[in-house]
Amino acid sequence: MSYNIKKKIARFGIASKGVVFILIGGLTAWSAFGSGGKKTDSNGAMTFLIKQPFGQVLLWVLAIGLASYVFWRLYQSFIDPENEGNDLKGLATRFGYLSNGLFYLFILYGAVKLLLGGGSSDGGNESMIQKLLNTGSGRWIIAAVALIYLGQAIYLMFLAYSGRFKAQIKETGMADKTQKLMLNSGRVGYTALGLVFGMIAYLTVRSAMSFDASKAGGIKDALIFIQNEFGVLVLAIMAFGLATFGVFMIIKASVRDMKF
Repeated sequence: MSYNIKKKIARFGIASKGVVFILIGGLTAWSAFGSGGKKTDSNGAMTFLIKQPFGQVLLWVLAIGLASYVFWRLYQSFIDPENEGNDLKGLATRFGYLSNGLFYLFILYGAVKLLLGGGSSDGGNESMIQKLLNTGSGRWIIAAVALIYLGQAIYLMFLAYSGRFKAQIKETGMADKTQKLMLNSGRVGYTALGLVFGMIAYLTVRSAMSFDASKAGGIKDALIFIQNEFGVLVLAIMAFGLATFGVFMIIKASVRDMKF
């Protein structure tokens, strides 16, 4: 596979990830302002998409985009084109790429299942967690998953405010105004997503501690928890942050330096 093809696949994948979060943020904001939307996650966003005119086609395009993103993350993890290395820091970064790729692989599975008429996989996730809780080591496996979510949350927060993130934007050579837009949208987006992942980690730990799968959850459950505990205004701010993250990813798709 040529360099140009791999680069296009990666850019398409990053942009597709952005579209998912624009849908999640937009539908959640719609809900927060009482306009008929609903707090949702990737499954809800894809269900909304497939119900639109030409929805099947749009969702197939999005599914291909998500597959492209998974390919890029796994490529980063195993081939290491950015020379992260094999020391502790490099391996941790590459493991982050791997866990991120697997996370979006599950989202891709949900999209394909929906396209093939299988419906949403929300209930299946809860059933799988309950089956794990019923096994001897299941509680600890779920706790380990919670730690991965927490690690992702911490990493996203680090990205939002680290000098590395600012340096990466400067390296693109964009105009100052565009760099400022990228920096601000990235910080807002990474912070919002980091908080959501942190909340998912908390819900997952709570599930493991109580042996109750219904207390676990994904993005939608984290947003419901945020509304219940902190109110609609905070929910609206989080929705704006997630949509901003989506916009940031689409811009990033066009300017990121790709190494293969």
